[in-house]
Amino acid sequence: MLKALGIQKTYGKLHILKGVNLEVQQGEIVTIVGASGAGKSSLLNIIGTLDKPDAGQLFLNETEISGLNSKQLSHFRNTQIGFIFQFHHLLAEFNALENVCIPAFIAGTPKAEAEKRAATLLDMLGLSSRIHHKPNQLSGGEQQRVAVARALVNKPAMILADEPSGNLDSANARDLHELFIRLRNEFNQTFIIVTHNEDLAALSDRKVTMKDGLIVQS
Repeated sequence: MLKALGIQKTYGKLHILKGVNLEVQQGEIVTIVGASGAGKSSLLNIIGTLDKPDAGQLFLNETEISGLNSKQLSHFRNTQIGFIFQFHHLLAEFNALENVCIPAFIAGTPKAEAEKRAATLLDMLGLSSRIHHKPNQLSGGEQQRVAVARALVNKPAMILADEPSGNLDSANARDLHELFIRLRNEFNQTFIIVTHNEDLAALSDRKVTMKDGLIVQS
């Protein structure tokens, strides 16, 4: 479903990505590992259309992403890609339900439909009793599960996660990792995850190792 061909990226004099090729199948959980500075997050940002490559092509379900204009790209990103980061980035003034609804509202989903979908996801993630709580009233694990629900609300083609358990203790990290497996099994959801967590890498279908801007092992 995802194909990256010859992806290159330079920042100033730093050649971060040196011709990366990567293919990911529907329903696959792929973890990307490697030392700091290997290019993992830069590659994830390009796959997620948050940054543009200097060279190379990127396809998602046969759509060539590099061929989209700015407006098309924003819509594509919001509807086809879900993001989970190390920090949850929930909006403090909104409760859990409202935070999950925001991407759906941006996509033009009617309020009632968005709220129903968000409530269903929060219930599935064990947060039905917390939907009206604001982020500062939730534990770290609960905050990150709300972020997962927000990533899923538009039924994206794939979820991109950058160190998703980096701010969690070992128990909450394990719960989050098991949740990814469950979501893949129940919804055939595709995940690409940058991580330093060896336990998460071991649970994935495939571990991709990057070094010096290239994939050196898959």
